[in-house]
Amino acid sequence: MTGRAISAGAAGQGDFFVCDFFAAVPKHDLAAMEHPLFSLSTRPDRRILNYTHNDTEITITPSVKGRATIFDADILIFCISQLMAAINAGKKTSRHLTLTAHDLLMATGRETSGDGYKRLRDAFERLAGTRITTNIATGDQETTTGFGLIESWQIVRRTRAGRMVSVRVTLSDWLYRAVLAKSVLTLSRAYFSLRKPLERRLYELARKHCGRQPVWRVSVETLCKKSGSASPRRVFRAMLREIIAGDRLPEYQFTEDPGDIIAVRPLQVVEPAAAPGPQLAPETLEEARRLAPGADVYALEAAWRAVWDSSGRPALRAPDRAFLGWVRRQT
Repeated sequence: MTGRAISAGAAGQGDFFVCDFFAAVPKHDLAAMEHPLFSLSTRPDRRILNYTHNDTEITITPSVKGRATIFDADILIFCISQLMAAINAGKKTSRHLTLTAHDLLMATGRETSGDGYKRLRDAFERLAGTRITTNIATGDQETTTGFGLIESWQIVRRTRAGRMVSVRVTLSDWLYRAVLAKSVLTLSRAYFSLRKPLERRLYELARKHCGRQPVWRVSVETLCKKSGSASPRRVFRAMLREIIAGDRLPEYQFTEDPGDIIAVRPLQVVEPAAAPGPQLAPETLEEARRLAPGADVYALEAAWRAVWDSSGRPALRAPDRAFLGWVRRQT
């Protein structure tokens, strides 16, 4: 299945882009990886942040619900990933998106429980309420502008229990310009398994500044500033040493050098050969044709395998039954 644009009808917002690329490669906005736009706090962060680095100036003003967190940014990563998949496939895009909440939760490694949906709603509210004023250039435009991380969001469809099913999101024009300019970087899928906010932020900085070069060296003072941590430097250094000792960051290794310097190096990872996927009986594909008349069953099979792969390739005791159950949910 591929992303597509559909008419918004009476909504008056032009076309909506439908987020239905399965297993889209995770991508993040370069500016968000470079600068501390998101809070690392696990409690509501209502402080106004003024950040200056070189010629870049940023003021981040939270709503009463607090500043958007680095975990809230998963929503933006999902949207950016879907848009970039469409652009690379030559499909039409829009900054007005419609997405399935379950797909977003699965793609970003979140729980699909009732609490998971509630936390997702809270994240939408913080993203919409957090205001940014900055002169960061997106594409070839550098202007001082103010905007929300997302312009608006709306629950379009709910379950009988009130749980969100389908959501419409309008990205800021600033962020959408960055996507169109391809000012993004690919993330490791293991990023979503990092549960400490500082671990996520350090990975983002390593991915942005080290990339594939042999080493990136940065002072603890600069790293603390760029991370957005509100901790005193000695506390930040202690947290940093704990993360270095744990060595859980994907793709990069952090080490201490003399002079209060941190060295970041890319790991040379050899990916193991993927285990063969679940095998389906010919009778299963015939049953799928009956359940979804007119559909391309091989395309359905490929889409189901992509979902299985993106969810961590779990062992399936009854792959035929799992596939047919998935087909029923799509029709």
